[in-house]
Amino acid sequence: MLFPEYRPRRMRQTKALRNMIRETRISPSDFIFPLFAVEGKNIKNPIPSMPGQFQLSVENIASMAAEAYKLGIPGIILFGIPNKKDSLGTEAYKKDGIVQKAIKAVKNRVPNITVITDVCLCEYTDHGHCGIVEKGKIDNDSTIDLLADAAVSHARAGADMVAPSDMMDGRVAEIRDRLDDNGFINIPIMAYSAKYHSAYYGPFREAANSAPKFGDRKTYQMDPANAMEAIREANMDVEEGADIIMVKPALSYLDIIYRVKTEIDLPIAAYNVSGEYSMIKAAAKLGFIDGEKVMMETLTSIKRAGADIILTYFAIEAAKKFGA
Repeated sequence: MLFPEYRPRRMRQTKALRNMIRETRISPSDFIFPLFAVEGKNIKNPIPSMPGQFQLSVENIASMAAEAYKLGIPGIILFGIPNKKDSLGTEAYKKDGIVQKAIKAVKNRVPNITVITDVCLCEYTDHGHCGIVEKGKIDNDSTIDLLADAAVSHARAGADMVAPSDMMDGRVAEIRDRLDDNGFINIPIMAYSAKYHSAYYGPFREAANSAPKFGDRKTYQMDPANAMEAIREANMDVEEGADIIMVKPALSYLDIIYRVKTEIDLPIAAYNVSGEYSMIKAAAKLGFIDGEKVMMETLTSIKRAGADIILTYFAIEAAKKFGA
């Protein structure tokens, strides 16, 4: 097809024509809204580096979940910030831990929303690492035992799905086995399979109070330069029983989302992370960009790359655009 016989601009002349041939569509049903739960009552602490996001007490978590569900957002993912931390991340798998209480509050208020829980230790350990520290190093195998404990405790509290984000080897298999052994055969696992060691996580670490106290996470999170490794990681998680494969971050890793989508026959999630959110908010505040338009373009690009599910702090703001 060559000009002048073929004129691509013909189909761009009106909004109706453009909508008619649009290849990628997003909707609130694509989104999962991340929420940060803290102890106490009537707590709504603004997160300075993430304008519009908050640390919330459980009754406020439930209210936000209700708002999200009303807007057509099908699920939330919960992160917990406990009052006490220790070397074993004990609060992560306590029966009455902060996430466990938040799960119950949300399910009581919004029974039909999908409650997903982050399964990791970084928010709960006094050293801030995602695993147990032995002689200055992260001990993989003792960590996955505690991660499985956390996943089971979340399921007992009423979680609909668990999402291990730690990047320990073998944790998906351990969690699957433990869930099944405890009667939770229908609880899906959304695995953070290709989670990169990224500078885009900075605002999240403020929000979750989860920055490591020493060293970094390069021994368990992926090197940003690697692509084929993401396929190997994803395949491992598929073999171990994952139901959804996640790529994190999203915007700088659109190629990875596409590769994983073409290689893996499972739903693909992508996490539009805190740094991606905060950069748009900061640039919009300074008047450098149209924040709403860049938000929608960004979310569309993630879907276009192959994500079936988008975890995003923009969820409520974007969902409101569809009802405008």
